[in-house]
Order: sequence, then C-alpha cells, then structure tokens
Amino acid sequence: MPPTSLRSFSSPEPGVSVTPETVHPVRARAWAPVLAAVAFATLTGCDDDPFEITWNATPDTVRLYSLARPEPNLPSGFGFFDRARIQVETPGSTGQWDVALDTENGQLVLKPPGALGITARAAIATLGSIPFDDVDEAPGDTLVYESDDAVVMTTGNVYAIRTNRRTGNFGATCVHYGKFEPLIVDVTAGEMEFRYVRSQVCNDRSLVPPD
Repeated sequence: MPPTSLRSFSSPEPGVSVTPETVHPVRARAWAPVLAAVAFATLTGCDDDPFEITWNATPDTVRLYSLARPEPNLPSGFGFFDRARIQVETPGSTGQWDVALDTENGQLVLKPPGALGITARAAIATLGSIPFDDVDEAPGDTLVYESDDAVVMTTGNVYAIRTNRRTGNFGATCVHYGKFEPLIVDVTAGEMEFRYVRSQVCNDRSLVPPD
C-alpha cells in the first residue's frame, strides 16, 4: 500500500482557495466551523451585533370587551406577546392572554390571570398620569405589579405590563415588558380601547428600541 502523501495534510499552495473540498477530509471537518464563522462575520459586518434584536416602538391600538357583556364570543383578553385579542372562555386559551377586561363596581378593570385563579407571571403596574412617550422603562420593583387583583382602568393613566412566560428569542423562556394607555373607557358599553408598546427583548424592561 503506497504511503499517505504528506501533501494532503499540508497548507494549500499560494493562490489556491481554502475550502473543505481542497483539504484532506479529516481537516475539512476542522476547517468547516472556521469557514462558517468567516462567512457569518462577512455577512453581518464587523460592527454589527448578531444577537441584537431590533424592534419598532410605534404604538398599536386594541379594543376589548368586558366579560360582563351578555354577547358570547367577544374578545375580552389580550396577549401582548402575540399581539392578539383572545376569547378567554375558549378552551386552550389559558396562557395565551395577559389581561382580561371586566366590569366591577361600576368600573372597567383589567384582570391578570391570577385574578381569575390562574397561575401566571402576567402582572400590571399603574404608573399614574404621565405622558405615554415619557415612559422609557418598565418598573424594576416587583412590588408595584399587581398579579392577583383587578386594576381599575382610567383614561389619563399609563400602565406597565409584564407578560406571561413564553418562548422568546433564541429559544429562551422569559417574560416581556410593555406599556399601555387607555384611550376610551366606556363603562356603559363595556368596552375599552388602548394603545400599547411591547419590547421584543426577553426580560428587558427598556421600552426604547436600540439605535
């Protein structure tokens, strides 16, 4: 059997491109991650953070209907993670919504799942009468969040939201934070309209997208 050529394991000649096909199969496996990393760096650029999540802080608007209304199949719940209105009475909806609109003592209230006996991380914090655009971070003090009781909705107030745990970016299970402001609170009609902004970054209380 002829001896194995040492040339198969040596560095390529000048002018020869290094690819997994131009080196010995054993070295091809070693070169592959290096080549992939070089290609990734070339595509993303040296100054780019491949793990940075970009998102838009333009507010969206939602209208919810009170659970006290007699009509069936009205969306009373909202999931900030999926940005979706939810019929909380629907089987399988548990875990999909963070707040549900209801009527108590002549007022419209938002209830986190805990207020309906459901174990969840979702919670609401009342921030008070401050400009919506001035809220650039959700509170870090967990004591200001209400997870087990209803929160009265009032126009002119701004609120922070902590969502249920969901699988976010890169497969991590985490919560997300946001802010919302009631625009219309109609107790007689049993409906509320609000605008909101929700960060897309796991466990990040900042409500301002990266530059």
